[in-house]
Amino acid sequence: MRTINPWINFNGNAEEAFAFYKSVFGGEFTKIIRFKDLASAEFQVPEKEVDKIMYIALPIGQHNVLIANDVPEFMGGVNESENRSKILVSAESREEADKVFSGLSAGGEVEGDIGDTPWGTYAGMFRDKYGIEWIVEFDPSL
Repeated sequence: MRTINPWINFNGNAEEAFAFYKSVFGGEFTKIIRFKDLASAEFQVPEKEVDKIMYIALPIGQHNVLIANDVPEFMGGVNESENRSKILVSAESREEADKVFSGLSAGGEVEGDIGDTPWGTYAGMFRDKYGIEWIVEFDPSL
């Protein structure tokens, strides 16, 4: 397994929060994807959400990455009193991703089946039987 990193959900202020985190931790963002970057005929994005963050990553130290996204309105708001973060498992292969996804999601609720993503990774997300939210991803470019 490559790494396990925290993934935080925001209600439209991920970019602001990450600018703050960057001012504290230093470093540079390795990737910023906005919802408009993924817009297509199959994935239509409302105008008011095109500039929201789909994915932002800030490396912290040599092996850790803090990741976040804005939750689109159609998915409902994030309640700060509830779980608003996910644990991201970065697998070393598709096979490892499938094994981890299958094992951890057993008895839980799959929110996004594991498969190829529009941004070039192989990923899926779920809430395990204990209510913890996970994303399992394999990025062949790493």
